[in-house]
Amino acid sequence: MQKIMETLFDAAYLVTVTILGITMVRQSLGRQQMKWFGTMAMILGFGDAFHLVPRVYALWTTGMEENAAALGAGKLITSITMTVFYVILYHIFRNRYHITGKLMLSVIVYGLSIVRIILCLLPQNQWLQYDAPYSWGIYRNIPFALLGLIIIYLFYTEAKKKKDRAFRFMWLAVTLSFAFYAPVVLFSDTIPVIGMLMIPKTLAYVWIVWMGYRELKESSVK
Repeated sequence: MQKIMETLFDAAYLVTVTILGITMVRQSLGRQQMKWFGTMAMILGFGDAFHLVPRVYALWTTGMEENAAALGAGKLITSITMTVFYVILYHIFRNRYHITGKLMLSVIVYGLSIVRIILCLLPQNQWLQYDAPYSWGIYRNIPFALLGLIIIYLFYTEAKKKKDRAFRFMWLAVTLSFAFYAPVVLFSDTIPVIGMLMIPKTLAYVWIVWMGYRELKESSVK
């Protein structure tokens, strides 16, 4: 039952975010914000596919341990593309709220992203091993969590200040994605059922993409 439900969920997720992303890029009509949103959605789907497709394959064949190398490589790619996802979301924030200057803020965002990617690429992660070091799962997610906190704060303050109804819950969607992801990083090795939190975490990302798509449609009819 798990492999059927997980396969259907993963397929629906990947198809949904990819189609929404392609649609936003094609219908952006020169609107930079929508083009970025579409690109962000496609990167999300592309990156997650490298993890989810091997996972589905493992469920239907010889299991997770036998496919550890493919799963680990997929997790590495997903970790990098998720970092890029938030960098693009930061630029959407700047574009939407007409933020200029604030060089130090951009330095911090890019700095945390680069540190996160470097940490992910270090051989100590042992991505291709089934029992990869737990500690490195923590280390590489520290700059990622800090990046998320910055994005949450920026969208919360600006959406509230500008009374932005379309993105008024963007901060909440990002918060939920990290709130569901953190226990998985911290406890999934000892409490495997915690891994189920990846489902609501994934739905939070779909919500982020959907907010961009809905804004595209509503702005197109104004």
